[in-house]
Amino acid sequence: QVQLVESGGGLVQAGGSLRLSCAASGRTFSSYTVGWFRQAPGKEREFVAVISWKGYTYYTDSVKGRFTISRDNAKNTVYLQMNSLKPADTAVYYCAARQWGDYLVRVFDYDSWGQGTQVTVSS
Repeated sequence: QVQLVESGGGLVQAGGSLRLSCAASGRTFSSYTVGWFRQAPGKEREFVAVISWKGYTYYTDSVKGRFTISRDNAKNTVYLQMNSLKPADTAVYYCAARQWGDYLVRVFDYDSWGQGTQVTVSS
């Protein structure tokens, strides 16, 4: 397992942008698949995007064309660039990691989680 710390959340107006970061501990980060999930009040945690240890990416339909996931293995960090934000994107965003694996899109696919960062989009 790795330790994960999210940052970059905040309050933004609709149409604005934010970049979330997920910093990981450990020297084997390049072998980890990392996903972003989000949870709005009263709703279940849902998949947003994933980047595999090979660099493959996959997004949920609602964020395709607006969000971009990327990684910098030298910095042990995964990013989620969020553009054209909508009020419906308001949630706590979590990053999660699991060694190896490709398109991991379910909560129980992951064994390491960060504490989350709040994203609020005002209309």
